[in-house]
Amino acid sequence: MRVLFDHNLPHKLRTSLDALGSHELVTASYMGWGDLTNGELLRTAEESGMDILVTGDQSLLYEQNLTERRLAIVALSTNNWPIVKNYLLEILAAIDSATPGSFQAVECGTFRRKNPGAEEEFRDRIRVDQVLVGLDASPEVEIIRLAA
Repeated sequence: MRVLFDHNLPHKLRTSLDALGSHELVTASYMGWGDLTNGELLRTAEESGMDILVTGDQSLLYEQNLTERRLAIVALSTNNWPIVKNYLLEILAAIDSATPGSFQAVECGTFRRKNPGAEEEFRDRIRVDQVLVGLDASPEVEIIRLAA
């Protein structure tokens, strides 16, 4: 099967799956389709004989009319390589079982950014607590604590 990897997926995913499977795997960027919108990419991929599109865009199911599509779509829950690399066999199984016009979501977990301000607030709170230990509480000292 000819499998197209959307431009939003890490390159390491293609090379890792290439070593495991027997499909022809190409990226949208390699094909010169990196700038195509979702609808244009689906149409161009079908016209070029691609069988499957692997994407990290789960909203594709809701944004595009997928009825009467020949292209099978495998959508990953994340495109973050440190997470995706642990699900190579599940992704390959979805590719292997894809049928024309099907949509398969592969749950790989999700990537969540830490709240950038929370770590700084935590460090400030520790500094305040450390200062409190060494202070002699007197009426002249006003201590402002951060909200927990």
